[in-house]
Amino acid sequence: MPEDSILIARPEASTQLVLLFHGVGSSARDLAPVGRALAQAQPQATVVSVEAPHPSELGRGKEWFSVVGVTEENRPQRIAQAMPLYLETISHWQDKSGIEPQNTVLVGFSQGSIMSLESTQSANSVAGKVIAIAGRFAQSVWVAPTGVKVHLIHGEQDGVVAPQWSIQAHQQIKTLGGDVTLDLLPGLGHGVDERAFQLAVRYLS
Repeated sequence: MPEDSILIARPEASTQLVLLFHGVGSSARDLAPVGRALAQAQPQATVVSVEAPHPSELGRGKEWFSVVGVTEENRPQRIAQAMPLYLETISHWQDKSGIEPQNTVLVGFSQGSIMSLESTQSANSVAGKVIAIAGRFAQSVWVAPTGVKVHLIHGEQDGVVAPQWSIQAHQQIKTLGGDVTLDLLPGLGHGVDERAFQLAVRYLS
């Protein structure tokens, strides 16, 4: 398990597990302020900012998979290699908190969103909700996430992960009969602003 993950809140009568996953080259500390704000908004939630397991090849922070030399062709394989540990990490925190998958929420940013979204393509659902900020699927959605509400939040000016990826994912999930929402935020680049945060709070409810 990533040893530098931060347990932000663990109320006695916890009914929800919220796991935050940061972007490549970042760390659990960077999303901790968002986690603290989410914990304040949802006092019944156990909230963890999860540290990715590998030192980033960008030279700073951590990552689930390397983005050095990443292409549309090799991205799915890199994610597939990272996915078992990602799923094991979710299971670890579910066991530790006593919270079932249906009451687990994955909140990802950038690479954290990519891993969260791709987890919905696994055979068994590991969460009841995914809130993906500035993320994308590695390839076309091939199965509607079973029992999972997917909330896509994306800045219209994102120059790192194009908003078109979220638009495409929204269309594909809806076509497959899945439960999905899409919020495009004018003026927002590759980041999280107050609007994105407030949407996340709303979707936690």
